[in-house]
Amino acid sequence: MKKVLFICVENSCRSQMAEGFAKKLGYGIIEAYSAGSRPSGEVNPDAIRVMQEEGIDISENRSKSFQELPVKEFDFVITLGCKDTCPFIPAENHIEWDVDDPKGKNIDVFRKIKDQIKSKVQLFVERVAYVQNWK
Repeated sequence: MKKVLFICVENSCRSQMAEGFAKKLGYGIIEAYSAGSRPSGEVNPDAIRVMQEEGIDISENRSKSFQELPVKEFDFVITLGCKDTCPFIPAENHIEWDVDDPKGKNIDVFRKIKDQIKSKVQLFVERVAYVQNWK
């Protein structure tokens, strides 16, 4: 399985949602992790809520730094809109997804961002699966 790290600044909204979708949609294809450059220490309650609407429970997740990850080498590092505030993490492939931070916005914004992340994760998983099957 390919190891994937999703990064955002606080590891409380976007990267947590991406990790949740990747674990569900990429089961058996990718091994997903998330971290933040300045972790907030908690997962945003609205992120938890919109993911529960998708049948994905991230309520037991916690916001964490890169140093806390059990894995140190990744096939893919995907940043979710943090640009220069995210440190460089070594990986075979780096991908930037320009995703707005929903923190402090209403629940409809969280749902919109959740849907955007879901689409991106689904496409990513399909591409990884295709390449793995091609080999």
